[in-house]
Amino acid sequence: MSGTIYFQGKPLTLVGRRVREHMPAPDFRAISNDLEEVRLFDFKERIKIVTSFPSLDTPVCDLQVKEFNKRAAQISGDTIIVGISKDLPFAQKRFCQLNSVNNIVILSDYRFSSFGIQYGLLIKELNLLARAVLIIDANNLVRYVQIVDEITHAPNYEEVISHLDEVVKKPLLSVKEEMPHQCIPCEGGLPPLPKDKIDSWLAQYHGWELIEGKKLRKEFKYKDFIEAKYMLDLVSSIAQEQGHHPTMVLSYNKLRITLTTHASGGLTENDFIMARLIDELGTVERNA
Repeated sequence: MSGTIYFQGKPLTLVGRRVREHMPAPDFRAISNDLEEVRLFDFKERIKIVTSFPSLDTPVCDLQVKEFNKRAAQISGDTIIVGISKDLPFAQKRFCQLNSVNNIVILSDYRFSSFGIQYGLLIKELNLLARAVLIIDANNLVRYVQIVDEITHAPNYEEVISHLDEVVKKPLLSVKEEMPHQCIPCEGGLPPLPKDKIDSWLAQYHGWELIEGKKLRKEFKYKDFIEAKYMLDLVSSIAQEQGHHPTMVLSYNKLRITLTTHASGGLTENDFIMARLIDELGTVERNA
């Protein structure tokens, strides 16, 4: 996902994956106040309200956490509220203790930026998270997304609760996707795709070329080394989450990415999933 939000009217750039309603929720990893790694899927079979914010050291974020902590006591026990920011776990723990925040789980995205990248909520210019609220149902499907355009404004709490009621009353069992959003482990014998399937899918992927019938390759060009390196870091994070192993060559303002599934000896669905996720990052303006 790429998009624009504002800080006191100044535009800021969101980077990361494109997340939309009714798609499978991407997993992410964050750090608890006790410095333990926590994943979204640790809360499986529960409805999740996930609310992100830039920093607890600002008045709007302070009130946002307190408001959700208050509302958590009023909602069903099948629902959990998770707050996430890039504040250090020590600061989060101190805030929760000082303000009796006991009804919601507070996590830090400081180490991996995993949540920000996986949900397209990382603010490129600040390396902070945007203010947003998502509802993810018990089947880990995204049911609601609210991104606050002006980060000095509070979320619409009543709209969140209204959509939560709808999720509780109308669960979705599954959503049919044309292609999975998550790579599957390839070591178990994931078969390579036949040539006709490769040709059919490749026609839908702009700029990717087929190399030796076994690899996908694309070159990205940016205005300088810093922007190209930023893209490399984001792709590395996505690849880590997906368990994929792309080859990336950085040459000043150019980044060449090659995808293949070594364990299968050719191209698999995983490679096309990664190609799509890379294209969706939409990180920085490229030079033509």
